Amino acid sequence: MTEESSLRERLIDVGIDLVLTEGSASVGLREIARRAGVSHGAPRRYFPTHHALLSAIARRGFEDLAAMFEAAAAGTTTPRGQLEALARAYVGYALERRGMFELMWRHDLLDSAAQASDQPRLRESTLPLFGHITGLVARCRAERDGAQRTDGPNEAAPPPAVTAAALWANLHGIAQLWAWGSLQLAFGTPPPDGDRGDDQPDRLITAVLDAHLGPVTS
Repeated sequence: MTEESSLRERLIDVGIDLVLTEGSASVGLREIARRAGVSHGAPRRYFPTHHALLSAIARRGFEDLAAMFEAAAAGTTTPRGQLEALARAYVGYALERRGMFELMWRHDLLDSAAQASDQPRLRESTLPLFGHITGLVARCRAERDGAQRTDGPNEAAPPPAVTAAALWANLHGIAQLWAWGSLQLAFGTPPPDGDRGDDQPDRLITAVLDAHLGPVTS
């Protein structure tokens, strides 16, 4: 890694620390420069705008999330098992790195025309995630249909991409509503205090997978 790229990565690292400890509203070019021990103008060599900086930080979050998915799914080869591992990693990341998770989905704010032209739009970082979920949904259906010895896929079922979108939306909703304390209120459990506490999120994830893919049968 060159000195220039090393400094760019260090500035992103400082930004991530700020997001996790103080929220994305605290992230500014001058504050990152101060904490990184460089001149106030140094970050603008890599991030011409505030949005460009936030997009770079959020993109790192997607890279970390992808690595978590790979590690979580390493112990299983079945598509249903991989989907379950992905779902738990997704919700776990959201609850443990809340500031980063919220920043990562601010497409409307971070995909500005003023961001660095040599970088892909932030929303493009979500496409591999959605494609992976869609592929796993299709494999789950193929295995189910094969086990049931049907002549083809269930014609009443929506396309895999539609099911994947609904499943993803459900997981995102669990993560957000749990972080806000809304689900705990509905279930009559204490509000979040930084610790997931009970196993209710895992039970909700299982219910979501069963609703969209059917329950696991022995």
